[in-house]
Amino acid sequence: MKSLFHGALLRGVSVSVLALSLAACTANPTPLDRPGDVPAAFTAPMDKTAPIWPQADWWSKFGTEELAPLQEIAQRENLDIAMAGARVLQAEARDGIALSSLFPTLDASIGGTRSGGNSTVPRASNRFNAGITASYQQSFFGGEFHSLRAARENLRAFRYAAAVTGISVSASVADQYFTILSLRERIAINKENVAAARRILTITQAKVSSGVSSNLDLAEQQAIVAQQESRLPGLIAAERESRYALAILLGRAPENYDVKAQNLDGIMAPAIQPGLPSEFLLRNPSVAQAEASLYAAHANVDAARAAFFPSLGLTGSAGYGPVAALSNLFNPSTFVFSIGASILQSIFDGGRIHASNDLALAAQQELIANYRKTVFSAFSDVETALGQVQATTEQLGFVEVQTRASAEAFRISELQYREGTIDILSLLTNQQQLFTAQDTLVQVKLGRLRANLSLYNALGGGWEQTASDASYKNQLDWWPL
Repeated sequence: MKSLFHGALLRGVSVSVLALSLAACTANPTPLDRPGDVPAAFTAPMDKTAPIWPQADWWSKFGTEELAPLQEIAQRENLDIAMAGARVLQAEARDGIALSSLFPTLDASIGGTRSGGNSTVPRASNRFNAGITASYQQSFFGGEFHSLRAARENLRAFRYAAAVTGISVSASVADQYFTILSLRERIAINKENVAAARRILTITQAKVSSGVSSNLDLAEQQAIVAQQESRLPGLIAAERESRYALAILLGRAPENYDVKAQNLDGIMAPAIQPGLPSEFLLRNPSVAQAEASLYAAHANVDAARAAFFPSLGLTGSAGYGPVAALSNLFNPSTFVFSIGASILQSIFDGGRIHASNDLALAAQQELIANYRKTVFSAFSDVETALGQVQATTEQLGFVEVQTRASAEAFRISELQYREGTIDILSLLTNQQQLFTAQDTLVQVKLGRLRANLSLYNALGGGWEQTASDASYKNQLDWWPL
């Protein structure tokens, strides 16, 4: 009966303290409270016919079968994602620790002692005891509950940080893959230009031998061949380093890692456009992470404020003994119990509580500024990416025209040089222009793909906060009941 009364008392006090805790909570801060903080619409140029928001598997629409399996491997085995997942597990554990402070602590014990001396008086004797002790400590205005709120918000922040990492890794995998293909294409173009330069060198050597051209023409063409060949080692090294970087993103050792595709032919980024900026705030995990960190700081402010008020402590114990014989340990006549309550209020602590409160308030102010900066930076990233997509698309069209014209000019000038109607200087100029145009075309194609990757990344990569929160389940089994 006494133990039932004790349990009912603990439950009643717990409910009362929780009610006081909830009453003491203050509303979360609202950092975006100024006119213009959230614009009505994005203003950068965009394709109005494109779908709104990227899909979660946006990489499957690029027209290359090799990229999707790479993304799947990265999501399973990338080491940054693994570390982010471990940080989520740590946050879950800290959440469990914070939750445990809302429950009483129960300890059971059973023990025995034997005591005596060298003489027969007193004789050696045994003593046995067993018991249960309970303690419960709660502040009147819910410091423990606010600490739990902070732990829960920090857990949300780590989950959203893991989402940021996952999206960033997806963009990095695609970027490194496209970089490898662009470098391979540039290497192939360089080799073609070296072959063309050698072909012209052969013609020039024949003309010098026949007295039609001078040694100056020969030296100039030899210099062009050497110049073209000097570019190859750097491109080959860059391609190798990009393969190494992609292997690391996939959680693999870099040695002997390779991909099949050789160029960017047929690869095209699907067009997308953003929705409203207000919707965007729920689709960008970095914004959600900053918000959760801010709410955690606000909960810490409430916890620091609660430290100014008293805390209630309850203790209780019940047990049997001490008795001389183990068979008599649980005899009703040896049962004893005690119940106690105390109220603790700090009178003088050298300013520790005030300083802790000031620290929590200052941390909250920092995170308010961080949240505003995160939101504005996220808006800027979207606007910048949209502008880059538009600019690189236009640039690509011009460079394609330039490349076709340069190829035709070089073809004609090579024929005219063979026939002796133009000098080698005109031919060399057209050759350099063609190589520059071809190399630039590949780099602009890569730049356009990167602009789209930046846009997918800036728009949240298909992530949605509401869906993420609805589907989340704790991975650790620490629930105490």
